[in-house]
Amino acid sequence: MFIRIKVVVLVTLFLMPLVLAQESLDCYSETEIHGSLYETLQAQAYLVLDQRRERFEMIDSAAAVATYQDRLQKEFVSRLGGFPDRHPLNARVIKTIDAKGYRIENVIFESQPRHHVTANLYLPVGVGPFPAVVVSSGHSRTAKTADYNQRFGIMMAMHGMAAFCFDPIGQGERSQILNDQGENLVDGTTTEHFLMGIGSILVGRNTATYRVYDAMRAIDYLATRPEVDSARIGMTGCSGGGTLTSYTMALDDRVLCAAPACYLTTFRRLIETIGPQDSEQNIFGQLAWGMDQADYILMRAPKPTLISSTTQDFFDIRGSWESFRQAKRVYGRLGFPERVDLVEIEGTHGVQPQNLATIAHWMQRWLLDIDKPVDAIELPVRDGADLMCTERGQVLSLPDELSVFDLNAQYAQELAGTRSQKWQSANADALRKLISRRIGLSEMDVEQKAQAVSRQQRGDYQIEALLLDFGAGIPLPINLYQPRGSASESVYLCLHDGGKKGAAELAVSLVRQGHAVVTVDLRGQGETGTGEFKAGLGDWKTFSLAYLLEQSIIGIRTDDTLALSRYVTEQMPNRSIHLIAEGQSGMVALHAAALQPSRFSRVTLRDSPRDWSSNVGASDPEVQLDHTVHAALTLYDLPDLVKMAGSDKVQFTSKEKNTKQ
Repeated sequence: MFIRIKVVVLVTLFLMPLVLAQESLDCYSETEIHGSLYETLQAQAYLVLDQRRERFEMIDSAAAVATYQDRLQKEFVSRLGGFPDRHPLNARVIKTIDAKGYRIENVIFESQPRHHVTANLYLPVGVGPFPAVVVSSGHSRTAKTADYNQRFGIMMAMHGMAAFCFDPIGQGERSQILNDQGENLVDGTTTEHFLMGIGSILVGRNTATYRVYDAMRAIDYLATRPEVDSARIGMTGCSGGGTLTSYTMALDDRVLCAAPACYLTTFRRLIETIGPQDSEQNIFGQLAWGMDQADYILMRAPKPTLISSTTQDFFDIRGSWESFRQAKRVYGRLGFPERVDLVEIEGTHGVQPQNLATIAHWMQRWLLDIDKPVDAIELPVRDGADLMCTERGQVLSLPDELSVFDLNAQYAQELAGTRSQKWQSANADALRKLISRRIGLSEMDVEQKAQAVSRQQRGDYQIEALLLDFGAGIPLPINLYQPRGSASESVYLCLHDGGKKGAAELAVSLVRQGHAVVTVDLRGQGETGTGEFKAGLGDWKTFSLAYLLEQSIIGIRTDDTLALSRYVTEQMPNRSIHLIAEGQSGMVALHAAALQPSRFSRVTLRDSPRDWSSNVGASDPEVQLDHTVHAALTLYDLPDLVKMAGSDKVQFTSKEKNTKQ
């Protein structure tokens, strides 16, 4: 006899028979609308954005604007993890290049001790002090030496303003991941930003934390130069440089005039189109606590701000106009509607000649008090080799240089000491509550409904496909494997990064040994996933959207695991549950076992990360981006969860060697 699990079926089940001998293990039919985790998060994002819009409509006075700005700025800095204390810049001019009407200085300075920034300072010929414009590079591997960045510098210098273009982390001379020959080990600058983001997130920072601080330190450097009027500072940049300009202009009051290019839209239009972008462009919980992209402008109102856009940009132009409209209304309420504007030029993503001319006009207008049109011309640029600041082309070649990975690792070490003290004195139940909040756990104690979908006979066992609805919005697709005859006293609950299909081989092996086995597509896996993954990062887009909503994939899937374990316990009350997980899913299993240890008799983790701390400083971390938890290491690490679950029942194994680690 097969052991049957009692199921509560939906009404529709009575209208159709179970499908027998179905080869697929899928639980949803091709015509059934169920949605992915990403789509569920989209709906949540639209809801909180609507709520943020309601709050925006209540900003009806200068006092209300000031309150709004103060709240957002404080929250913004908090979510970035704060900034380090300022240390001496130890700046050096490496080389000077004389050009027609201006000169260029190749500069290197320390943003943090032993953490260098390479930059080019464009200075007009003449008697200063001159206003200065910080130029933030987009995601170009060549960074400050890229054609469009050089043109920013040249255009400003030609019109009586200094310009300071610096290399961001992961770009130009500041690659953070190199081989022994000093060559880049990863393709694409955004990939470096993502990998830096893994450790940054775990310690409660963000890739953007380092980028914003570098920009602030660039302004600090300009303030040391006698040729620069530090009271008249502007900032601009395209794409990723537009992102950094938006952040810095919102947080640093010294940015008098700003012109972010090819970035500002709205989060609604971003989510509806291309979705969240790389690590620095997602601030933890910013949608949850009410910060849309228009707020980068509102936080600095009424300082002069120009949105530079192109019609065919993948950062949707309709969102750009919506953000502009919101900003225009607030600037108008403050009595300065002329201080915010938008330029839209035909073209794709990038700085078209007229965009550049309009930005130069904007800077000239507000920094030099000259309201005179600037001609749109194609400026010649020089060989990038002339603009290099280090002998070997990378700051990591400098003696004792610290990368972002090193800085995060240092901070993780500090956190380990404070964590140890906290765990010695804290109550276990109190810690479980703190961890539950940290991962965003929302275990719902509602009636569970299981819909039987199909049953397959396979020799000495059968598989039943079920949909488990526990109130999360997406019913979990599960497969129940049962042996012919009596089953053992243990039920095996198997988690796998590939969902129930990834766990199928293990499930077949276990069911043939006489065990009942349950496999599952946790939300975002298999039938509820997008199918979009990137090596080392996992499903980064779904993770990023959850991150913006102050949630974590680990928290979401821990909810799923606990709901499934509750269902199995209710249906088979006299059987113990052996939780087995492979890969990144091992961290989900470990959270579930630590938070509800009584539900699981044993926990086996195959090829799963054993801690977060050792991954923080790794440029090739074992932990994927989509299985990080923001600021986890300020509270706990994975070995702490092992102790909470019960060290005697948690086992780490290697699939290849099949041995205990």
